[in-house]
Amino acid sequence: MKKLQIILMLAAFTLTISCKADTKKTDKQLLATLEAPSPKKDHYIKVALLLDTSNSMDGLIDQAKAQLWEIVNELSYAKCRNDRPKLQIALYEYGNDNLSSRDNYIRKILSFTEDLDDVSKELFSLTTNGGSEYCGAVIQESLDKLDWGNEDDDLKMVFIAGNEPFDQGGTNYKDAAANAKENGVVVNTIFCGDYRHGIDSYWKDGAQRTYGDYMAINQNQQTVYVPSPYDDIIIQLNAKLNKTYVPYGSAGSHKRRIQQEQDENAAEYSKANAVSRTVSKGSHLYTNSTWDLVDAEKEADFSYDRLKKDELPQELKGKTTSEIKKYLEAKRSEREAIQKEIMQLNEQRRKYIAENTKETSNGLENAMVQAIKKQAEKKNYTWE
Repeated sequence: MKKLQIILMLAAFTLTISCKADTKKTDKQLLATLEAPSPKKDHYIKVALLLDTSNSMDGLIDQAKAQLWEIVNELSYAKCRNDRPKLQIALYEYGNDNLSSRDNYIRKILSFTEDLDDVSKELFSLTTNGGSEYCGAVIQESLDKLDWGNEDDDLKMVFIAGNEPFDQGGTNYKDAAANAKENGVVVNTIFCGDYRHGIDSYWKDGAQRTYGDYMAINQNQQTVYVPSPYDDIIIQLNAKLNKTYVPYGSAGSHKRRIQQEQDENAAEYSKANAVSRTVSKGSHLYTNSTWDLVDAEKEADFSYDRLKKDELPQELKGKTTSEIKKYLEAKRSEREAIQKEIMQLNEQRRKYIAENTKETSNGLENAMVQAIKKQAEKKNYTWE
């Protein structure tokens, strides 16, 4: 009987120790779960550009083509809590008689995209004609049809440019502005014409209802360029940079052709535009993970196992995974060195331009950059 009591006491003691150990283990597991860092969220600057493409707006489209890359370059210096935000641009045209009257003469050209070559391609393909410009309708369309996300830290901005009264059409701009404000989207208005005339035709009111900025520009003003001693070297680096791209997949060769075409569009437009585009290609905002293996490999969901061998470029066909990795590492290292050189030269270029610029206003570019910086400060964004 005594032996039985001793055995039972030992069993109880062992069970108690075991329970405590399990409790400690459970506590540690719970603590580890609580302390595990949540996945890092990217910050975004989301810009919906709504352009009037009626007959009188050739100058506006011209400025958009000429100044896209300088706008991108300025945004590349933005920071949100020490992180570099990504840039997404959406593009609409409105007021063009070639468009359907049933759609209020509105066309969504691009949903939000980080593919800046696509943005450039579409800007260079725009033509003007007509028309009937319904600002309230195109703003509401951009709110309904674009994915603005739910992140409070993101900058969400509409930039609408045109020259007809803001209150035209069946959709009241006040209602559209109220919907934008409710969804955290700021509407900025750019009137192409006299500042006072824009106020009288409700462009300022359209912006103020969402705490946005109202600006007036001369859409026919020629873009001011300041050539620098660094331009030729930067353009030469673009050719070297292009050789670091490794197209893959069904879209690879097609997207590479678009990249080359946009280089040509920029160069044909002006030497300064070619320089600005090269600088953009040297920044973190220019990314092509949908078709370039060097960029794709940096994505969190990238897997070598999912690469289709028949969609690899010729130089990688028949290679082992180890050989492909080594090849891409070499290309990445080469690209980063070229991009670093471009950025260093651009710093000297920026300094030279600042010291030699008399004309400070560049129409669309200046209006957009000023508004973005002003609104970014409210969300604690900073500029380097």
